Amino acid sequence: MSIYREYDIRGIFEEELNEASVVRIGYGLASRIDGEVVAVGYDARSHSPILFEYLVRGLNAGGKKVLDMGMVPTPVNYFTNYQDWDGVTPSASVMITGSHNPSEYNGFKITIDKSPFFGEDIYALGREIATMAMPQSVERAVVKIDAVSRYIDFMLSEFAHLKGMKERIVYDCGNGVAGIVTEKIFAGLGLHVKGIYVDPDGTFPNHHPDPSVEHNLEDVKALLEKEGDIAFAYDGDADRIAVLTHKNNIKGDMMALLYAMKMDKPTVVGEVKCSQVMYDELERRGAKAIMYKTGHSNLKVKMKEVGADLACEVSGHVFFKNRYFGYDDAIYATLRMLELVHDGIDLDAELAKLPAVFSTEEIKVETTEKERFLIIDKLKVLLQNPPEDFPHIKDIIDVDGVRVIFDTGWGLVRASNTTPVLVTRFESTCKEDAVLYETSLNGLIQKAQQAIINHD
Repeated sequence: MSIYREYDIRGIFEEELNEASVVRIGYGLASRIDGEVVAVGYDARSHSPILFEYLVRGLNAGGKKVLDMGMVPTPVNYFTNYQDWDGVTPSASVMITGSHNPSEYNGFKITIDKSPFFGEDIYALGREIATMAMPQSVERAVVKIDAVSRYIDFMLSEFAHLKGMKERIVYDCGNGVAGIVTEKIFAGLGLHVKGIYVDPDGTFPNHHPDPSVEHNLEDVKALLEKEGDIAFAYDGDADRIAVLTHKNNIKGDMMALLYAMKMDKPTVVGEVKCSQVMYDELERRGAKAIMYKTGHSNLKVKMKEVGADLACEVSGHVFFKNRYFGYDDAIYATLRMLELVHDGIDLDAELAKLPAVFSTEEIKVETTEKERFLIIDKLKVLLQNPPEDFPHIKDIIDVDGVRVIFDTGWGLVRASNTTPVLVTRFESTCKEDAVLYETSLNGLIQKAQQAIINHD
């Protein structure tokens, strides 16, 4: 059951994701899909085509025909759900990807009826598969489609006005699958670009494909310093982006503020890790800002529920419904950022206008699968009657873990849905207060952990 996660199915190839498990995943998934056609694509990992064949066997046995898009970025996979393929629109899509995980990992990101398949639906599928016999094989029913060309053509049409931009653009695909589309899109728009680690290689020989980790940006930063005006970096399956200038590493929440500048009073959904500056500035501009749970599946569902134009995670997932389809796409986000530059917006100058805050990166506290949520529950109890020397609490937001609002900032403690850790982040307009909030909440975390150990 450990491979069935909150947002996707993920495990180690052969050890956990093997013929027996993946054929049954395909078969079990088929029963959740009303229509007859499922689009399937995969990333650059060497075992992705093998998992594709296993999954196809299961889907075919469950009565589904498969549209084979081959190796694609995750956003291209999502894109197929909104396209007509010889009179057929897929009822679902599956992306075979390990995203930014080490090369031995792989997994499945599932979309059914244009909505993410996640949470209890995934857990229920896992419970069913645990007792399922292997389905009988049937005749292979697979049709190849050229989703990549359709996607590239869409981008070239949507962003034709960017042709001939003078800015020097550098980018790092991290040997993930972004390069499958970036090269042709940038060339088609006549942009001045230089890319590194563009060729897909699922062993990730140059660096780990996770642009939210500063160390992984060293090479593209060096290239930016010498040859670029703006830089972009992508994760392994190209649904997360890093945007770099000579002065800033622009996180997802600050990207959202920049993107929203060109929207008329948008509704923007952010996660609990987003800066208060983002929420306050959006409201000041007349936009509507909504704080919600972390996780790309959660944000897509919330966007649909509230009719949002834009959503973001600090880690670089950016979701556009404004002029797009409402999912996270790092390639599309790149072009929307270049559009801002093309329209004369000085990214660094706009960020410099914002209130100065002192904030930490995500800080992870090791715990166990079982204890992570128990600690959050205990922490909520302790916050009702904090120690006398605890900073003044103005409010507590518990939409995802606890975001404690203090006089000059906030502190967040939430349980990761994917790994056995607590994720913390702290922010304040005063550096000393940011340290105080971190120290104080860490003290309560330790009390909560000890209480769990003592069964208090």
